[in-house]
Amino acid sequence: MLSSTADHLFWMARYTERAENTARMLDVNLENSLIPQNQSELEQSWLAQLRISELEQLFFKKYDAPTEQNVIDFMVMDADNLSSIASCLRAARENARAVRGSLTTEVWETQNLTWLKLQQHLKSGLHKTNPSQFFEWVKYRSHLSRGVTIGTMLQDESLNFIRLGTFLERADNTARILDVKFLAAHSDEGNELSSQAEFYYWAALLRSVSGFEIYRKVYRDVITPDRVAQLLMLQSNMPRSLMACLKGVVQNLSDVRSEASIDTEKFARDLYAELENTSIGDILKFGLHAYLIRYLENINELGVRLSNNFLLPVADM
Repeated sequence: MLSSTADHLFWMARYTERAENTARMLDVNLENSLIPQNQSELEQSWLAQLRISELEQLFFKKYDAPTEQNVIDFMVMDADNLSSIASCLRAARENARAVRGSLTTEVWETQNLTWLKLQQHLKSGLHKTNPSQFFEWVKYRSHLSRGVTIGTMLQDESLNFIRLGTFLERADNTARILDVKFLAAHSDEGNELSSQAEFYYWAALLRSVSGFEIYRKVYRDVITPDRVAQLLMLQSNMPRSLMACLKGVVQNLSDVRSEASIDTEKFARDLYAELENTSIGDILKFGLHAYLIRYLENINELGVRLSNNFLLPVADM
């Protein structure tokens, strides 16, 4: 497969996944904003959204304060923000258009219709008048894209590179959410939170990765921070866990193996083996923040290696 083709397929999937992840986080933040709290607490909550994506600096070049509407506008439709939902869905569609011959008609039409429908939603201001409905639509279109891709694509290298993009983006996102949310919780240790407030906090984190019902099924108990971390890092059958994402990367990387990718495959397997052979107790002892920062650095390194081996080389993912 040509590097340019693999590159377009890989980034089509990454941008689609990124748009969904952004919609998930915004939707949960919006729901949490309905809980009684002062203005400062509300702004800190929306600021955390920017920190997850490392977009604080760009945001404050254009906006004075991290209010609900400012952050939603910035993360939904701002063209200068390459991680906004509009920017991601545009990039996903353009990457799909570039390799239409490698996609089924159903996959292309799904990507194209998503972009066209997005223009209608932005023009009507749906993200302002009914943001929850808009975020649900974004998530639904991502789910549809993923389902149509798996259900109609030949299981060859094209599908492998699409899946690699999805799993790598998801691994990065889950780690960022965990890091920011746990840091925020740690900074609030001096304040006494009611059990109800603590429940809403960790339940919101779980909902942002579709993990609330899974948590209940796995633990059948109250929500605790350590178990949230364990579920989202080490539970191999939790779709958005770090373990599950790395497992997906390893499997798909094995299917497209080449002489040039031997070291990259070993690097990915080593990352997966480290998670597989550690416990949440070991991670907490090491320091969750330090562990996640190292993990994110390794995911970035893995992405660079993949690009150098198969795609169009880039200096930084």
